[in-house]
Parts: sequence; structure tokens; C-alpha cells
Amino acid sequence: MKEKTKNIIGMTLFVIFIVGILMAIYFFGITGIFVLLGVQYESIWSLIIFVISAFILGLIIDLFMGALAKLTVEKLSGKITTLVIEFLFGFATNWIVIMTVDAFMNSIILSLETKLILSLILTFAELLFQDKKKD
Repeated sequence: MKEKTKNIIGMTLFVIFIVGILMAIYFFGITGIFVLLGVQYESIWSLIIFVISAFILGLIIDLFMGALAKLTVEKLSGKITTLVIEFLFGFATNWIVIMTVDAFMNSIILSLETKLILSLILTFAELLFQDKKKD
């Protein structure tokens, strides 16, 4: 019984560690983009709340939009057409997430240009790091 408990605790700590690393990478990436774009925010906590909210909302919306994109791309032929459709779905997902989080947060104000650039950068990054299966 003790061995099973140790395994469960160990796996839980490992999962928390991995999720923490992913969140840190996401946080520092968004922070770097904000610095490059000159986005002003009230405090580091408002930035943390923005990033966590965008991450969680992005996961939820991406479940639906990602499935819709896969269903759409499945019926297409041609790499360029597939890439354009994936890009448009990814951009729409990122745009919705950024617009929604920005609408609910008063401590970070993003201009329209910043929202567009941030959505484009995130979409390019997602497509770049996307795992492609070889057919």
C-alpha cells in the first residue's frame, strides 16, 4: 500500500512539474512579446492573470476549434490549402481568446494592432511547433 501511495504522489508531482514548466515557457513568451510590442500593464500579477486566463480559455476554445479545423482539413487536398485553413482556424482561436481576456481585464489594455500581432505570432508559433505525422 505504501508503494502505491508513493507512486501516485510521485506521478502527481511530476505532472505538476511539467505543467509548471509549460506555463513558465508560455508566460515568458507572452511577456517577451509584450515587451517587444510595448504593452503596459499595472503589475506582474495582472500579467500573470492575463497569461493564465488566456492559457485556460485557449485550451477550452482550442478543443472545439481544433476539432473543427481537423474535420475541415481532412477533406482537403494540397499542402498549401491545408496550411492556410489551419492558419485561419488558429488565428481565429487566438483572436477570440485575446479579445475575450482583454475585454475582462482592465489592468492590461491592448490596442487593435497589438491584438492582431499577438494573434499572428501565437498562430505562427503553434503551426511551427505542431506535431505533423508523416503520411
